[in-house]
Amino acid sequence: MRVVSIPFALLLAVSTAAPARAAEAPFDAGLFRLAEILGSLHFLRNLCGDTGTAWRDEMEKLIASENPDAERKARFIANFNRGYRSFQTSYKSCTSSAVEAINRYTREGEALSSEIASRYGN
Repeated sequence: MRVVSIPFALLLAVSTAAPARAAEAPFDAGLFRLAEILGSLHFLRNLCGDTGTAWRDEMEKLIASENPDAERKARFIANFNRGYRSFQTSYKSCTSSAVEAINRYTREGEALSSEIASRYGN
């Protein structure tokens, strides 16, 4: 007769009952950060007079290219919205620090995009 420890039996029961979560891709952290940057730029560029949907359009392209499942898509959208809202609460008009934030986020987004493409691209 085989004896199974209680903690092991509980772990086995939980692991077989819980649905498997899709493994996160190694570049997901970078893509989620990029989504946050796009949200920040969408707010800041519009605040500083460059009205339009260019950054939201880039976000839509990112989501379309990734073709994520519903959970992953929700994470992309949440990160975009977090970036947008983080500056929405701080800035009511275009200031020199808002322009500097635009420049900083643009550089970070370009660097992140290049790194992800060179490291994980086909």
